[in-house]
Amino acid sequence: MEALIALLIGVLTTCGVYLLLRGRTFPVVLGLTFLSYAVNLFLFAMGRLAIGQPPVIGTGLPGYTDPLPQALVLTAIVIGFAMTAFVIMLALKARAELGNDHVDGKDGE
Repeated sequence: MEALIALLIGVLTTCGVYLLLRGRTFPVVLGLTFLSYAVNLFLFAMGRLAIGQPPVIGTGLPGYTDPLPQALVLTAIVIGFAMTAFVIMLALKARAELGNDHVDGKDGE
């Protein structure tokens, strides 16, 4: 299972970096989204989730689940959604102003 999670994080990161290097705005937005998914999955996997354990240390219980990575991922999801909405609106405004969706503003050269 750890190898599958590591492979998934690697694939998401690779796809995100590849899409960030494209010349159009929509693949760049998609690349940012993939990178944020990879970071969220990485943070979530580093939390060492324990199924059926309480989120706080109690009396007489052998283990607990650390709630901090879960809170960080939840916050990152909200921030990532806001960032994606902002970048999409910025890309739409740039397309309306420039007439194309190239990152550098030039026409398909």
